[in-house]
Amino acid sequence: MFSKAIVRQPCKNLINGLTSANLGIPDYSKAVTQHKQYINALLECELEVIILDAEERFPDSAFIEDTALLTPKCAIIMRPGEKSRKGETESIKTLLPSFFSNIEEIKSPGTIEGGDIMMAGSHFYIGISKRTNKNGADQLIKILSKYGFTGSTIQLKNMLHLKTGLAYLENNNLLIAGEFVNNKAFNDFNRINVPEEESYGANCIWVNDYVLVPGGYPKVKSKIELKGYKTISVDVSEFRKLDGGLSCLSLRF
Repeated sequence: MFSKAIVRQPCKNLINGLTSANLGIPDYSKAVTQHKQYINALLECELEVIILDAEERFPDSAFIEDTALLTPKCAIIMRPGEKSRKGETESIKTLLPSFFSNIEEIKSPGTIEGGDIMMAGSHFYIGISKRTNKNGADQLIKILSKYGFTGSTIQLKNMLHLKTGLAYLENNNLLIAGEFVNNKAFNDFNRINVPEEESYGANCIWVNDYVLVPGGYPKVKSKIELKGYKTISVDVSEFRKLDGGLSCLSLRF
């Protein structure tokens, strides 16, 4: 169960964020409204939400999940793969000692982003992607082993991040889409296959028996509800324009 979440308000400069989505320039005002609705959804899940100020120096800084991995035993500072994002970790380093006594950090030449890490019980799946390299993944696995966790890597072919196509919903249930559907690494899960036309809907988050689902993906929502979960729909269409999703917008612990 989670008790807290950290979010960062979107900055006006988000219109210059990194993207390959070809969905147009995000509307800042609409993004702010959607972000508030996202915070309200976390509050509905009975989380205390720590809201950090916007960082105009970093267009993608609302995607705070990429800056750190928060586990029950330690916090690990990431090292984003894009040069324009590396400074995003500075404020997180300052904040996390208020909540964690054990803090680790990924060092150069490793790169790794939180969007490439999926925790399932005590095991962590780590995507090797354009943003996360093997050195970063190996460093993370070594750190995790100090605290009794295990980790393994998954080579990505097309997706930006591992959690672009996967969401662990606890109770051995895994939402799975795209290139991961036939990956044998996930055969032992109760797999909830996401229809190709709703592939963006795979990026959901489990929060204290609720599942937050991106708005506009009714088939995904229905499949999750058939498994017995309560769902909350949140429109994150402006963040989708920057290749972002629900999990990207918070650090939950």
